[in-house]
Amino acid sequence: MVSWLPSLLRGARITVGLTVCSMAAGLVISLFIALGKMSKSIVINKLCTAYTFFFRGTPLLMQIYFIYFALPMISPAFLINTGYPEIDRFIYAFIAFSLNMAAYLAEIIRAAIQSIDKGQFEASRALGLSYAQTMRLVIFPQSIRRLIPPVGNEFILMLKDVSLVSMIALVDITRATRQIENSTRSALVYIPAMLLYLIITAIFTFIFRRLEKKYSVYE
Repeated sequence: MVSWLPSLLRGARITVGLTVCSMAAGLVISLFIALGKMSKSIVINKLCTAYTFFFRGTPLLMQIYFIYFALPMISPAFLINTGYPEIDRFIYAFIAFSLNMAAYLAEIIRAAIQSIDKGQFEASRALGLSYAQTMRLVIFPQSIRRLIPPVGNEFILMLKDVSLVSMIALVDITRATRQIENSTRSALVYIPAMLLYLIITAIFTFIFRRLEKKYSVYE
């Protein structure tokens, strides 16, 4: 089992890297989607609603296949060719996971913002704060603690869903495990693989709990 660790750890680097990058990008996109869904503009509201409906209503694996296989066939503009197939697959997976995660996080952010008492928003505007200042200085700080638990859950779920990238030959923990099994004909490789997933999950669970505790001052 010790001889399998280098391959599994290389796969873990892809798993963690893809999860962290996709979550970061998804958070940025989801903020705009959430604000768009709360917009008084019918066009913006409907577009953001359609976005969340599409990505929440179709399987993640199908989205990965569509972005990786179909988009380059639709137009060469969507073709990613860095000269390194592994990097190309990582970028395609990153795009798919970021867009998918943004749809789920947008609903979480919207619910957190709307859970703040409207009186605080009205009081801030009465004091002369602009909409952007009100959101940045008053609403968002109070929303952070309410965001952390559900965002942490989505992060852990995505950490495990990243195993789907093995379907496009990106070598994460799952694909590395299958490669070792095929070469050694030993199913025992699933033991260190699952332990590795548990260790990674435990680390990030601890981090999110610490963040929740830190921002509890806003409650």
